[in-house]
Amino acid sequence: MNPDALLQLFDRVSVAVAAAVAAADRRAIGGRPGQYRLDLDADAVVVAPLLEAGLGVLSEESGRHGEGREITVVVDPVDGSTNASRGLPCWATSLCAVDVEGPLAAVVVDQSRNVTYRAVRGGGATRQIGDGPLEAISVAAAVPLAESVLAINGLSEDRPISWQFRALGSAAVELCLVADGSLDGYINLDPDSHGSWDYLGALLVVTEAGGVAADRAGRALLSLEHAERRTIAASSCPSLLREMMNR
Repeated sequence: MNPDALLQLFDRVSVAVAAAVAAADRRAIGGRPGQYRLDLDADAVVVAPLLEAGLGVLSEESGRHGEGREITVVVDPVDGSTNASRGLPCWATSLCAVDVEGPLAAVVVDQSRNVTYRAVRGGGATRQIGDGPLEAISVAAAVPLAESVLAINGLSEDRPISWQFRALGSAAVELCLVADGSLDGYINLDPDSHGSWDYLGALLVVTEAGGVAADRAGRALLSLEHAERRTIAASSCPSLLREMMNR
């Protein structure tokens, strides 16, 4: 499946997720700590069409499906589930197609704002607000840490001392806000708390928009193992990323 076809499929799946969440009992609990029933309802409308299209799947909610297929889609049906469960803004659907060369195509939909971010390897990144035109996006101009606005996940006394910070509750959305220049960087202060579904789609958007990213422990960012976790940092430029990670 070529990148354009993947993006079209991901768009359709994201619409189905929005409908599933709208119909869900948002406060109902799922089968494990931190999981909501809406996560499972959303997963149900994501996995089947991806498998029917001949794709493998790695989902936060249901694990691996269709192993050995040429392309695997790493998916978080609802990134920011607590926000979604409480009617708060900032939750997203994230899908990233991975082939033998790495991330190939990604769609991240900020469902609460109806904003869609798309990226294709080597093809740049775009943002679409509602049904409006596609806009090419790029990261903000380089600034030092002391002048930056960062998004953070978790709490730590070792937090990089930026000018300001935000904690929005969805890594996928926060990383896309780095990609479009709204934020200067993102850092996870809670070690090994992100699975690849939390960040992989948005990281393709970031890098195609000119940004940089790394695991704070120096590991490869790409993993298709459900049990593996990473500690992510991303920014508009290498110098800011170094300052963020050297605290």
